Amino acid sequence: MSLPVLVALVVFGIALSVAAVHFTGGTRTATLADADQASSRFAEDFPDEVATAVRLTKDDRTAFLDLERGRTGIVHSIGDCYLTRIVTASDIVGLDVDDSGAILLKLADFTWKGGRFAFADRRDAETVAAALGRHSPSLAKEAA
Repeated sequence: MSLPVLVALVVFGIALSVAAVHFTGGTRTATLADADQASSRFAEDFPDEVATAVRLTKDDRTAFLDLERGRTGIVHSIGDCYLTRIVTASDIVGLDVDDSGAILLKLADFTWKGGRFAFADRRDAETVAAALGRHSPSLAKEAA
């Protein structure tokens, strides 16, 4: 088989694989419909935990749940799946609320480092930041 034909077959095969993944929903990003869905999803992984309040981000991809004993639950979408964590102040490397009312969160967890989480209401961001227990203004400068 000639090299041009082989290259064409490889390119066609890769393009077909990418298209199949996309059209079967593989590139879809999961979102949380409401606080009840976030609580239910969190309860799947942590059935003994009870959330007293749930705050969703503006893009509905992340929820922060108030838990007992000064802990915060997090449900965050990654692709079409959800990651769940229980976070305490000792898990946090950096935390800040920026001028637009978004939380900049940096975790010590090597499997998920955190990120930027924007809320529709700045009070929600400040409440979540206070619940997480740390405040590091230098983080805002690192993210800029």
